[in-house]
Amino acid sequence: MNWYSLLCADRLGRTKPGRREAARSDFQRDSDRIIFSSAFRRLQDKTQVFPLAENDFARTRLTHSLEVASVGRSLGSRVGAQICARHGLGNQGLDPSDFGEIVHAAALGHDLGNPPFGHSGEDAIQNWFKSASPHAIEARRGLSAGEAADIERYEGNAQGFRILTRLQMPDNPGGLQLTCATLGAFTKYPHASLIAAVDHKGTSLKKFGYFQTEREHFAAIAHQCGLIQRGPECWARHPLVFLVEAADDICYRLVDFEDGFRLGHLRFEEVRDAFLAVIPSDKHPRDLRGMSSRKAAVEMLRAMAIGACLAQCTALFLDEEAAILAGKFDRPLIDVIPAAGAMGEIQDISRKTIYQTERGVQIEIAGYEVLGGLLDTFASALNDIASKGDGASKRSHKLASQLPAECVTAARESSAYARLMRLLDFVSGMTDSYAVGLYKRVKGIALPGS
Repeated sequence: MNWYSLLCADRLGRTKPGRREAARSDFQRDSDRIIFSSAFRRLQDKTQVFPLAENDFARTRLTHSLEVASVGRSLGSRVGAQICARHGLGNQGLDPSDFGEIVHAAALGHDLGNPPFGHSGEDAIQNWFKSASPHAIEARRGLSAGEAADIERYEGNAQGFRILTRLQMPDNPGGLQLTCATLGAFTKYPHASLIAAVDHKGTSLKKFGYFQTEREHFAAIAHQCGLIQRGPECWARHPLVFLVEAADDICYRLVDFEDGFRLGHLRFEEVRDAFLAVIPSDKHPRDLRGMSSRKAAVEMLRAMAIGACLAQCTALFLDEEAAILAGKFDRPLIDVIPAAGAMGEIQDISRKTIYQTERGVQIEIAGYEVLGGLLDTFASALNDIASKGDGASKRSHKLASQLPAECVTAARESSAYARLMRLLDFVSGMTDSYAVGLYKRVKGIALPGS
């Protein structure tokens, strides 16, 4: 892989180059398109760690995405400055800021596909599809192996790619028509849900990055960026994926830890010691007792820990550049840097404490009922309409009136897979609060206005 192709500014779905602005790069325009999308706005009411949090300090997916984008831009800009100098890329029309802007845009969109209730929402969708519900059984009927794998392994990353390339601005070929570089950097798992065996092991194979509906979109992006193909529908990662992933890892481990302290789930001393273990000893603050509060001390240590991880991830990426470009490096940067042990300890503590609060677990359990119940209810209506058309029951038609028009159109005109994907677009796109409210209404638990 080479950097000139990897930083491809061609836009998905455009056959001719668009108008370029002297004061704003194509990659900055990618960020703007994502920020002004409806999917991005909905992140304000989607779970980060604490579902339906009652405390206004706790991060949502929106604040998390903004923080990841900020860290990602810093990582990309630092790496870009060194790589441009190392290879003389300025002579090819590339700029160090391009790296930062691509990572920033991809990081802004990295959580767009998350359903309500976070990763437990993904599990709820998978669980419903594989359940013994007659409506789920009907939904599975007639699907190809690849189509069934899409839902059995339902993945927010693939839904995010679908949002960016199809669901937002649906009248455009290519959806938001982002640059190939940004979409390549967005895709952590550059392959389909069902692939042939490949002679490769690595983190990029852990999940999948696109549904069958978007397979041609990603193939076009991979071609334009010059990604290494490992086999049918399987490619090596775009190198800037590693920086997007690192920014996400840094933020969710360190910032979630800070949230855990602010919400009373972690003691000051354990947070202080965990952050100090990430920061090189020669950079430790001399005395925290002079700080105005423990909250202020934790904020400062969190900022210093982020800075330490930024420096270490930058150095590691530059050291491994040749292996990354050859598709031979395939591990999260955060697992290899000098602070990997300390970051792993933070993650272990978080799993035992802040990710397992009683209220959080109870809400996640409820999420299985909410999402499973919504899918069962609406799938029954769409299956009825698909088989009987206007002769479907009054209940089915009334339920269908609560769905987007494209769901009903898919039920009447499209395949079982297309019908199911449209329903999942609707359910996964909900905010946490909307999902709970709609579930109560369709189940008769609450009436509108009550």
